[in-house]
Amino acid sequence: MLIKKAPLAGLTENDVTPHHLYLNRRKIMAAGGALAVTGLAGACSQQDAAAQSPSVRPTDGALDFATTDYRVSDGDLTPYDAVTGYNNFYEFGVGKSDPARHAHNMTTDPWSVEVTGHAERTGTFSIDDVIDFNALEERIYRLRCVEAWSMVIPWIGVPLSSVLERFRPTSDARYVAFETYLNRDEMRGTRFPVLDWPYKEGLRMDEAMNPLTLMAVGLYGEVLPNQNGAPMRLVVPWKYGFKSIKSIVKINFVSEQPTTSWEESAPREYGFYSNVNPERAHPRWSQSSERIIGGGPFARRDTEMFNGYGDQVASLYAGMDLIENY
Repeated sequence: MLIKKAPLAGLTENDVTPHHLYLNRRKIMAAGGALAVTGLAGACSQQDAAAQSPSVRPTDGALDFATTDYRVSDGDLTPYDAVTGYNNFYEFGVGKSDPARHAHNMTTDPWSVEVTGHAERTGTFSIDDVIDFNALEERIYRLRCVEAWSMVIPWIGVPLSSVLERFRPTSDARYVAFETYLNRDEMRGTRFPVLDWPYKEGLRMDEAMNPLTLMAVGLYGEVLPNQNGAPMRLVVPWKYGFKSIKSIVKINFVSEQPTTSWEESAPREYGFYSNVNPERAHPRWSQSSERIIGGGPFARRDTEMFNGYGDQVASLYAGMDLIENY
């Protein structure tokens, strides 16, 4: 089911930063690219039939997608060059420009995902069996990074719930864990012990099934670039960016809270929940405001609790101490 988020401010299509294919979105849709956004839950319940349906997955270029009215609180979209040129993807290096310079070495086609754990349907699946490419939609979300910077990005993808439901998780699946692709020949950063590779992340099942959580396969109307997590990545808009794991090759349904890479590396700084919370400072800097990438050297904004999505997600954490459970 598509849940629409009311605009927090008047961001319209005319306000966004131009990009050559993105400006042609209406032309793409007029040519037959627009797809209905209704009936997603029913389509996802027919896992076997969906897996056998013809795929519309492109290998490059523009995606076909339907639009929603998700909006962010202020400002234009982050320029495309900044979205694709200023990244955290330590598998390719710790510098912000390293992923754009080196991620082209990563093989993304063919792509398979291993599904394990407490689910009725497990095994190794092609990306076409994991993602329903006939049900893509666009959502404009802010990605808030723990280094106190943010971007506003038009993501293309499907609700994560529609992905997970294909594998019929059992009642023992209280959490879902993810792993990133690992190839030391293609990913130069993994030759150094920055983290304990492969990169690992996880969500509680109710977080994973929340309608806001997206499995993205594109941005700005295009297939997802390698440096942004091709061919499939999470977008969890109320959490810090490192929770939105890139280039996923493993999904594991587990009963116990999984250990995540940054939690394992620096537990005082990066907790399992990692909800955007301006009241909990990082041990080495404040999280009360953020730098707006692409907005000029002095462009900043106040950080919002849950990144502005409190109406949709605050109930997930009712009664929890969000300073202790960071």
